[in-house]
Amino acid sequence: MIEVQKLTKRYGATTAIEDVSFTVPQGEVVGFLGPNGAGKTTTMRIITGSLGATEGTVTIDGLDVFKNPRKVKKRIGYLPEVPPLYPDMTVKQYVSFAGRMKGVEDPGGAADKVIDRVGLGPIGHRIIDHLSKGYRQRVGLAQALVHDPEVLILDEPNSGLDPAQRVEIRELLKSLAAEDRTVILSTHVLADIEAMCKSVVIISKGRVVAQDDIAALGADRHAVEVQLEEVEGAADALSALDGILSVKQTGPGHFYIQTQDDCRRDIARAAVEFGLLELQGRQRLEDIFLRLTEDTFAPDADDPPLETSETEVAE
Repeated sequence: MIEVQKLTKRYGATTAIEDVSFTVPQGEVVGFLGPNGAGKTTTMRIITGSLGATEGTVTIDGLDVFKNPRKVKKRIGYLPEVPPLYPDMTVKQYVSFAGRMKGVEDPGGAADKVIDRVGLGPIGHRIIDHLSKGYRQRVGLAQALVHDPEVLILDEPNSGLDPAQRVEIRELLKSLAAEDRTVILSTHVLADIEAMCKSVVIISKGRVVAQDDIAALGADRHAVEVQLEEVEGAADALSALDGILSVKQTGPGHFYIQTQDDCRRDIARAAVEFGLLELQGRQRLEDIFLRLTEDTFAPDADDPPLETSETEVAE
């Protein structure tokens, strides 16, 4: 569905991204990860046709983004990290306006439908300027969905949401993917990526450093999480085992242990002495991410000044 080939974007002497290539199959939710300054926003804006590329190609369902921008944009719903909202409009007015700009036949009806779907029904009459950041984020998601797109490009969709709202939006995105939509999701909340995505693309310093299933990326490393009744002395006892790389207490009675090999049997034997309540083998996405991007964090702010504005919603 989405194919990115050798994508490069330069701003004068500054290279934001270079030789970026990856594919996203139809109907999948793929996490797009990277440190601040890695080039995620630049890449997503190029994919949506909001920003030109210096080199490379992007195709959506076989259509070249640069040669067929209008046809491609009809297939894409885009939520930037800062939604392009008009604060003096009501929620209903704004989403209806977005629908008209995107050529929806019944923008009012489409707005009502999508407003309800993102949980904004009770406040559809309210002025956007009076809404919290979390609700504004939902309004931005509503404009991305109003024309019923096949592809969603979402840049930090959970920004500003409280935990309950995050769960609601997570379930909404899962339901959208179940309708055979293709989703690229960028967020620093790795728990949401683990909950929604089977695979990820990781970018660092403008280059792709990994694309694979999350499980495959962690296959060459081992980790165990344990829950214990007693914690005093547990970290020292676990650290003394052969093959243990690190032991980190992550909560009351909870320990995360990285190992060279599969040491679950030895860990279980040692943990029993401290009242073992639970043990599971798990390589966390956070550790995979840090391992793949270590020593590559860019010192600059994320991406150079953008060439687009809130008029993107009208395209």
